[in-house]
Order: sequence, then structure tokens, then C-alpha cells
Amino acid sequence: MIEKNFLKQLVEEKLASSQNYLVDITIQPDNLIVVEIDNDEGVNIDDCVELSRYLEEHLDREVEDFELEVGSTGITSPFKVLRQYLKNVGNEVEILLKSGVKLAGVLKSADENGITVVVEKQVKPEGAKRKVTIQEELSYPYEEIKYTKYLLRFK
Repeated sequence: MIEKNFLKQLVEEKLASSQNYLVDITIQPDNLIVVEIDNDEGVNIDDCVELSRYLEEHLDREVEDFELEVGSTGITSPFKVLRQYLKNVGNEVEILLKSGVKLAGVLKSADENGITVVVEKQVKPEGAKRKVTIQEELSYPYEEIKYTKYLLRFK
């Protein structure tokens, strides 16, 4: 079986001289290898082709046959690495917590410990007739988050 660590080393070696970075590698039991990359400015198809060819050159089909897919993470895919969170600071995101709570807000910050998001809430001040919208900052460690995704809205 093709080793994931070996593939990771190859990918990182190739991407070291580019703006692209590794998001994930999966190897399925039928030897389908899926490599996901990202870039702060967006991934170019030529970058995917170049990485695919590089991996093909360094893997031997005579030893073990495989199918290889190299692509960028989708716009609606959950974030998997810190750099994706950092790329999306200032953007609206959707978060599903492991507790089942789902919320949407603007990603304010992210670091190796967790994230801070600004959400809008409707509250009724004491003595007021109408609710007002307030902003609240909420912080979550990654252990409490099931997924975070870029929130795509059509207006």
C-alpha cells in the first residue's frame, strides 16, 4: 500500500516553491489517492496538473497500481487546516459545533487554538418595544467544532 506520509512528503516538497499548500491527502482502499491543495489567491488548474505529473513521476505503477486525483478544495468544503481559516478572516462562515448548534457570522480571527466569530443577534432591551440587532464575539476551540465552511450567499 502507498504510504500517506511518503505522499505528504512528496507533495510538500513540490509545493515548497509555490504559493500552494497541502490541505489533505486521502488514500482509499482501492488505491484512489485524492490530494487537495489550496492557495490564498485560488488554485490554478496548471498547478494541479504539475503536481499530478510530479507525483506520477515519483510513484511506481509496477510496484502498486493507483488512481490519482489532484484538485483544489471546493468553495463549500469544510476547512481542514489553519491556513484556510486565516485565508477566510473577514469572510462570513457557517459553523456547526459538535453540540449540534449551527451559527453563521464573520470570522474575526483564527490561531492554533481556535477561532473567534462575530455573530448578529436580535435582542429586546428591557423596556423597549422592538428588538435590536447586536453583534457578539464568540470564541471556540477546534475541539468543539465539527466543521467550518465559507458561507456563500446569493442576494
